[in-house]
Amino acid sequence: MTLTTTPGARPGSWLALAALVVALDQFVKWWIVGHYQLGDATPVTGFFNIVRAHNTGAAFSFLAGAGGWQRWFFVALALAASAFIVWLLRGHAGQKLFALSLTLILAGAVGNLIDRLVHGYVVDYLDFHWPLLEPLFYRGHFPAFNLADAAITAGAIGLVLDELLRMRRR
Repeated sequence: MTLTTTPGARPGSWLALAALVVALDQFVKWWIVGHYQLGDATPVTGFFNIVRAHNTGAAFSFLAGAGGWQRWFFVALALAASAFIVWLLRGHAGQKLFALSLTLILAGAVGNLIDRLVHGYVVDYLDFHWPLLEPLFYRGHFPAFNLADAAITAGAIGLVLDELLRMRRR
């Protein structure tokens, strides 16, 4: 796939890709909830564990201890962002890198939105840890995250890359 422009493209393929990422994210979360108790961990390598963690906040547990109102704030934010992204995809479906980036952010937002609506928190399960992270994170463990979070991060990186490439073309 080239990451250039395709004139006349429609957003259907991008929305289908978002749905696929959401389905995969939800499947893994469903499996984690069914097989792990909160706090359980399975070491996979010397630097990676599968865990079950709950996050009532946003990235890095931002607002996690806010008393409950943040759940509905993040639900409203995800709904607004998702609607805006779908609107953007309708007008920019042919801009492949931009549309792919938006698609990943959309998928991540919807995946975590579902968790907030169903559980009241986001289920995280990926735990990376390295000794070099010890000055920054407890015991060197980067905060646990999930596929939806990874999709949002990849999408944000893609948006920055898309803008840098756009500026370079000018």
